[in-house]
Amino acid sequence: MTVAMILKSKGSEVHTIHTDISVEEATRLLRELHVGALVATSDGGTIAGVFSERDLVRAITTDGNAALNNPISAYMTRAVVTAGMQDTLDSLMERMTGRRIRHLPVVEDGQLKGIISIGDIVKAKIAESEFEAKALKEYISAG
Repeated sequence: MTVAMILKSKGSEVHTIHTDISVEEATRLLRELHVGALVATSDGGTIAGVFSERDLVRAITTDGNAALNNPISAYMTRAVVTAGMQDTLDSLMERMTGRRIRHLPVVEDGQLKGIISIGDIVKAKIAESEFEAKALKEYISAG
């Protein structure tokens, strides 16, 4: 299974925010949108970073309540690891667990095409395993 297949199933909507919005506003959006990360842009298209729940925790532990008034650019993850449309589940799992990342923006030809979470990977892996188990049972019962 590839990223393209996962996005076809789950959709390709990506919530983006500008790098200069406050941590408080970004936190409100995380809650309202029921997402764990937002892709940050400075020009509306190019990925400048990702602001996640982890970044929020780091901001608060570093600067306390004052962090809420600061721009997300002060805390966001700038070294963004991305996925491509043809990446496989196994390669994504390796990348995400090896780097302890829970969200990967999907980029193709320099354009943001979606976002994949570790939850999406787990869901797809379970579906893949169930399909294989069903196929094996049918094969055995037909023999």
